[in-house]
Amino acid sequence: MLDLTCFAGAVTMQQQRSERRVVRFSSFELELKTGILRQNNERVLLQERAFQVLATLLEKPGELVTREELRQRLWGGDTFVDFEGNLNHVVSKVREALGDSANNPRFIETLPRRGYRFVAPVEEIFPKVDRKGRQIFVVALLLFATVGAVWWLSSGRTEAVSLAVLPLDNLSADPEQEYFADGFTEAVITELAKISSLRVISRQSVMQFKESAKPLPEIAADLGVETLVEGSVSKDKDQIHVTVQLIGISPERHLWAETYDRHIADIFAIQKEVAE
Repeated sequence: MLDLTCFAGAVTMQQQRSERRVVRFSSFELELKTGILRQNNERVLLQERAFQVLATLLEKPGELVTREELRQRLWGGDTFVDFEGNLNHVVSKVREALGDSANNPRFIETLPRRGYRFVAPVEEIFPKVDRKGRQIFVVALLLFATVGAVWWLSSGRTEAVSLAVLPLDNLSADPEQEYFADGFTEAVITELAKISSLRVISRQSVMQFKESAKPLPEIAADLGVETLVEGSVSKDKDQIHVTVQLIGISPERHLWAETYDRHIADIFAIQKEVAE
């Protein structure tokens, strides 16, 4: 049975990161999940209803947000005798937190009798993830996706699925990166060979097709396999770009594909972690 623990943990980490969406404007950052407002990394006091008004305006930057929209957001179906006064008070609290002015607005512009508009440039960002956490997620996803795709292909069958991992192409201008492409190829072969329901062709047999111009169906026929893994590596300054795809033969079709972008300093870590 396929172990999903590592993958589930990595996905959970990414989901938590996505939930912590942050909107940046000027020197301010607003964390939408928690309602925390910061200016230059210093927390600014913001009451709940003031946060709701600011969040609503930031959802539609540069657009009119009507007073009725804000009433529904803040009070729902409740009836207030002095709704206008309550809303004006909350908006003034937002302006106070931002150091803004109704007469000379930098952030919140009043459209008389209609509503408000957020006029400053807005940028959505995400909190940074440390390198170790990023490595764990990428490697976990790579291992799960590669092994999982092949496991899916082989499930429900009694005979072993035959598969060959073709040498990764080095698409960078640096010929010294050939060792990384070859090492990555060998690591994937080793990992897939651990699956009992697969018959994986050895590295020595597939290396003859390095940079081969033969069509994939012919290569598969020469190796006697029904599925192929192929991919490429390229280097751009200090970044490495890896693509991997799983291809079925007869008929020829893509079963799975993924791309990975990593720092050049992680080359040996990728090889070691994928092999593990």
